[in-house]
Amino acid sequence: MPPHILPIILLSISNLFMTLAWYGHLKFKAAPLLPVICVSWGIAFFEYCLAVPANRWGHSVYPAA
Repeated sequence: MPPHILPIILLSISNLFMTLAWYGHLKFKAAPLLPVICVSWGIAFFEYCLAVPANRWGHSVYPAA
C-alpha cells in the first residue's frame, strides 16, 4: 500500500470510532451515566490507537501545514 494512502484510511476509520464514542450513547438514554462514560472512553481508546500511528506516518509523507 502506498505510504500516502495508509494515514488517510486509518484516520477515516478513527473518525468512525470517535463519532460512535461521542454520539452512540444517545441511543441508550436510560443507561446510567457512569457506564456510558466508560464505554465511550473505551471506544475512544481504539480511536487513538488508529489516530496516533496515522498521524506519525502521515507526518513523514505530508507537510504539517
